[in-house]
Amino acid sequence: MAVKFAGTMNAINRGLEDTKPGKGVDMIEDWEAALADVDVPGAKGILRDLTSLRKQLEKSEPDADRVHALVHRLGTATTKIAEKADKSQDKLKALGEALTEAGVDSPDEDEDTDAAAAPKRAPKKK
Repeated sequence: MAVKFAGTMNAINRGLEDTKPGKGVDMIEDWEAALADVDVPGAKGILRDLTSLRKQLEKSEPDADRVHALVHRLGTATTKIAEKADKSQDKLKALGEALTEAGVDSPDEDEDTDAAAAPKRAPKKK
Protein backbone atom coordinates (compact mmCIF):
# COMPACT_ATOMS: atom_id res chain seq x y z
CA MET A 1 0.00 0.00 0.00
CA ALA A 2 2.90 2.36 0.71
CA VAL A 3 3.90 2.40 -2.96
CA LYS A 4 0.36 3.47 -3.94
CA PHE A 5 0.46 6.30 -1.41
CA ALA A 6 3.89 7.45 -2.57
CA GLY A 7 3.05 7.32 -6.28
CA THR A 8 -0.26 9.11 -5.86
CA MET A 9 1.17 11.78 -3.55
CA ASN A 10 4.09 12.33 -5.96
CA ALA A 11 1.63 12.86 -8.83
CA ILE A 12 -0.39 15.31 -6.74
CA ASN A 13 2.73 17.19 -5.62
CA ARG A 14 4.00 17.47 -9.21
CA GLY A 15 0.55 18.62 -10.32
CA LEU A 16 -2.21 16.28 -11.48
CA GLU A 17 -2.59 18.25 -14.69
CA ASP A 18 1.00 17.28 -15.55
CA THR A 19 0.31 13.57 -15.03
CA LYS A 20 -0.24 11.67 -18.26
CA PRO A 21 -3.75 10.20 -18.49
CA GLY A 22 -2.35 6.69 -19.00
CA LYS A 23 -0.29 6.94 -15.79
CA GLY A 24 -3.40 8.24 -14.00
CA VAL A 25 -5.39 5.25 -15.26
CA ASP A 26 -2.70 2.86 -13.97
CA MET A 27 -2.78 4.50 -10.51
CA ILE A 28 -6.57 4.37 -10.42
CA GLU A 29 -6.60 0.70 -11.39
CA ASP A 30 -4.13 -0.04 -8.57
CA TRP A 31 -6.40 1.77 -6.09
CA GLU A 32 -9.48 -0.02 -7.46
CA ALA A 33 -7.76 -3.37 -6.89
CA ALA A 34 -6.61 -2.34 -3.40
CA LEU A 35 -10.11 -1.23 -2.40
CA ALA A 36 -12.01 -4.10 -4.03
CA ASP A 37 -12.14 -6.16 -0.85
CA VAL A 38 -12.34 -3.31 1.67
CA ASP A 39 -15.54 -3.49 3.67
CA VAL A 40 -15.69 -0.05 5.26
CA PRO A 41 -18.59 2.39 4.92
CA GLY A 42 -17.75 4.76 2.08
CA ALA A 43 -15.45 2.38 0.17
CA LYS A 44 -18.05 1.53 -2.48
CA GLY A 45 -18.63 5.22 -3.21
CA ILE A 46 -14.89 5.74 -3.59
CA LEU A 47 -14.72 2.79 -5.98
CA ARG A 48 -17.59 4.23 -8.01
CA ASP A 49 -15.88 7.62 -8.27
CA LEU A 50 -12.53 6.00 -9.12
CA THR A 51 -14.24 4.13 -11.95
CA SER A 52 -15.82 7.36 -13.20
CA LEU A 53 -12.46 9.12 -13.06
CA ARG A 54 -10.74 6.24 -14.88
CA LYS A 55 -13.38 6.38 -17.62
CA GLN A 56 -12.79 10.11 -18.02
CA LEU A 57 -9.03 9.64 -18.31
CA GLU A 58 -9.48 6.88 -20.88
CA LYS A 59 -11.36 9.28 -23.20
CA SER A 60 -9.48 11.05 -25.97
CA GLU A 61 -10.74 14.35 -24.52
CA PRO A 62 -11.58 14.08 -20.80
CA ASP A 63 -14.08 16.58 -19.36
CA ALA A 64 -11.80 18.74 -17.19
CA ASP A 65 -14.66 20.01 -15.02
CA ARG A 66 -15.84 16.47 -14.35
CA VAL A 67 -12.29 15.32 -13.56
CA HIS A 68 -11.79 18.18 -11.08
CA ALA A 69 -15.15 17.46 -9.44
CA LEU A 70 -14.36 13.74 -9.13
CA VAL A 71 -10.91 14.44 -7.66
CA HIS A 72 -12.46 16.78 -5.07
CA ARG A 73 -15.18 14.28 -4.18
CA LEU A 74 -12.60 11.48 -3.90
CA GLY A 75 -10.56 13.67 -1.57
CA THR A 76 -13.52 14.38 0.68
CA ALA A 77 -14.51 10.70 0.81
CA THR A 78 -10.92 9.56 1.43
CA THR A 79 -10.56 12.00 4.34
CA LYS A 80 -13.79 10.65 5.87
CA ILE A 81 -12.79 7.02 5.45
CA ALA A 82 -9.32 7.63 6.94
CA GLU A 83 -10.62 7.73 10.50
CA LYS A 84 -12.20 4.28 10.02
CA ALA A 85 -9.03 2.68 8.67
CA ASP A 86 -7.15 0.19 10.83
CA LYS A 87 -3.80 1.36 9.51
CA SER A 88 -2.44 4.14 7.35
CA GLN A 89 -4.82 6.70 8.86
CA ASP A 90 -2.32 9.56 8.56
CA LYS A 91 -1.43 8.69 4.96
CA LEU A 92 -5.09 8.36 3.96
CA LYS A 93 -5.94 11.67 5.61
CA ALA A 94 -3.03 13.43 3.87
CA LEU A 95 -4.04 11.87 0.54
CA GLY A 96 -7.65 12.94 1.03
CA GLU A 97 -6.67 16.50 1.86
CA ALA A 98 -4.32 16.71 -1.13
CA LEU A 99 -7.01 15.38 -3.50
CA THR A 100 -9.57 17.81 -2.09
CA GLU A 101 -7.18 20.71 -2.69
CA ALA A 102 -6.31 19.48 -6.20
CA GLY A 103 -9.96 19.17 -7.21
CA VAL A 104 -12.81 21.64 -7.51
CA ASP A 105 -15.99 21.34 -5.47
CA SER A 106 -18.98 20.90 -7.75
CA PRO A 107 -22.01 20.34 -5.49
CA ASP A 108 -24.45 20.38 -8.41
CA GLU A 109 -22.77 17.48 -10.18
CA ASP A 110 -24.86 14.36 -10.66
CA GLU A 111 -23.53 11.04 -9.47
CA ASP A 112 -22.44 8.74 -12.28
CA THR A 113 -24.81 5.85 -11.58
CA ASP A 114 -23.57 3.94 -14.64
CA ALA A 115 -20.06 3.62 -13.25
CA ALA A 116 -19.36 0.06 -12.26
CA ALA A 117 -17.41 -0.53 -9.09
CA ALA A 118 -15.58 -3.52 -10.56
CA PRO A 119 -11.85 -2.83 -10.95
CA LYS A 120 -10.08 -3.66 -14.20
CA ARG A 121 -7.25 -5.32 -12.33
CA ALA A 122 -7.85 -8.19 -9.97
CA PRO A 123 -6.63 -7.70 -6.40
CA LYS A 124 -3.08 -8.88 -5.89
CA LYS A 125 -2.79 -12.18 -4.10
CA LYS A 126 -1.01 -12.11 -0.77
